[in-house]
Amino acid sequence: MSQRTIPHALRLASSRTVTHRAIDSPCTRVLSRVPSKATPSLQSARSFSISLICAKKAGKANTKHAKSDSTPPVSPRNAAVTPTDEAYDVSVLEASILKAIEHLTHELSQLRAGGRLNPEIVESLKVQLGTARDGKQTVRLGDIAQVVPKGRLLNIMVGEKEYIKPITTAIASSNHNLSPQPPHPDTPLTIPVPIPPPTGESRQAALDAAQKAAEQADKSIQVARQTHHKKLRKFQLDRSVLPDDLQKAGKRMEEVVKKGHGEVKHIVDGAKRVLQSQ
Repeated sequence: MSQRTIPHALRLASSRTVTHRAIDSPCTRVLSRVPSKATPSLQSARSFSISLICAKKAGKANTKHAKSDSTPPVSPRNAAVTPTDEAYDVSVLEASILKAIEHLTHELSQLRAGGRLNPEIVESLKVQLGTARDGKQTVRLGDIAQVVPKGRLLNIMVGEKEYIKPITTAIASSNHNLSPQPPHPDTPLTIPVPIPPPTGESRQAALDAAQKAAEQADKSIQVARQTHHKKLRKFQLDRSVLPDDLQKAGKRMEEVVKKGHGEVKHIVDGAKRVLQSQ
């Protein structure tokens, strides 16, 4: 081997070594030693996850459930619901209050406002169809006719001529002081119903009805509160929830109830202003 060949080979080996070290980073060398997914040893390795560390609250019943001294407990996903979670949960209470407010809104919508009559009042009237021999059937007026308001007049548009008489009877016998008129020859399937102007007596009756509806809504909210309070009381007797958590859960309950009563007052006050202006 000549003198020129040996140094040239050494230079090639040296350049290859430098190139390999320059390309292979430390991370690459470490990863090259990690077994593949098919390697059995990887199945026993611990999985790594990142999670927040929550401060625990001292106690017997729910040491693992309370997040801190000033916040409600937070249970992990897919975990069993604890008594502490149930104490803080006010979803059933809120649903009951919402139902009471919806009923209140419906009751107020049935009252006259500004000398007008809500078409839904007439649509909700019950109409008797058929005869005693053929069989009677009770249907909702809005299911067999359309109520179209026009100024101080309600036009009851029916689809069948045989509905004229039973609908007229249902409107005249209602307690809304309405007097339906016979259909005009040009519109034989339309029953005109004049709306009488409001009087002092009818206005006061509407205001009394609004106040009564408000009292009923407040009563329903109080019943919902009593139900939730009984649940908290049970947790207290069972000692399944810490006293501090029970106190905070009770405070949350009172806040929800107070908000419900405030909403009732706001709705009824607005309705009374409209009724007084007619």
